[in-house]
Amino acid sequence: MSFLAIKDVHHTYFTKVSATTALSEITLQVEEGEFVSFLGPSGCGKSTLLSIIAGLIKPTQGSILLENKPLSGAKNQIGYMLQQDYLFPWKTIEENILLGLKLSKQLNDETKNAALDLLKQMGLNGIEKQLPKQLSGGMRQRAALVRTLATEPKLLMLDEPFSALDYQTKLKLEDLVSNTLDAFGKTAILVTHDIGEAIAMSDRVILFSPSPGSIHKVFPMPDELRSLSPFKARNHERFSSIFQTIWKELESLESGKE
Repeated sequence: MSFLAIKDVHHTYFTKVSATTALSEITLQVEEGEFVSFLGPSGCGKSTLLSIIAGLIKPTQGSILLENKPLSGAKNQIGYMLQQDYLFPWKTIEENILLGLKLSKQLNDETKNAALDLLKQMGLNGIEKQLPKQLSGGMRQRAALVRTLATEPKLLMLDEPFSALDYQTKLKLEDLVSNTLDAFGKTAILVTHDIGEAIAMSDRVILFSPSPGSIHKVFPMPDELRSLSPFKARNHERFSSIFQTIWKELESLESGKE
C-alpha cells in the first residue's frame, strides 16, 4: 500500500463558453518519507495537481488516497507552503506560527512549546514578538515552514517556496528544509521550474508534458545524490549529466519535438 496514491486523475476547467483540460490520466504513487518534485513547462498542470492532492480542488475524474483513505478524511494531515509566506502582517511571529494549531483546535501548552522549539531550531530564536515586516524574506519563509510543520502534517506540499528569494538564501533554505523534513520523516511534493532544485532535493523528479498535463517521464535520483544535502548534491560529479538529460527532455517538450 502506497502512502499517497493518485489514480487516473483528470481535470477540466469549465466556463460558459469553453472547456480546458488541465490534467489527463495522472496515475502516481508516493511512498512515505519520499521527496518528489513536479517539473514541466508552464501550463502543464503541476500546481493544479498539487491543489487536487491538497484537497483544494476536486478532480473531474479519478481519486486521491492518503494512507488508503480518501482526502475527505485527511483533515489537518496535509501542510501547504507557497511562494509567498502569507504571514499576517499585524500578528507577531509567535501568533503566526501558532495560527494553524489554533484553527485546527490543537493548540495547548505542549504543541505551543514544540512550535516555539522548532522556531529556535530554524535559527529564529528571539524573534517571537517581532512582526513579519521586521524579518528578511528568508526568515519569513522559515517562520512559514514552522507554521506549516507545527500541526504535524503527514504530507507537505511545496509550491515554488524558494522562487522569490535571492540565490544564496534559496540555497541555504533548500538545505534547511531538506534536513528538517528528513529529521521529521516527512513526505513532500515540490512544484518547481528549477531543474537544479528538483535534482538536488528529490528522490524522484516527475516531468510533465503540457496541454493537457500528463506524466511524460520519471527520473529516479541516484543514491549518491539522495544521500547528500541539496548544496552538496549540486556539486556532485553526476549532477551535471542528470541536469543535461532533464534539460533536453524539457526542451523537446517545449518545442513540441517529443
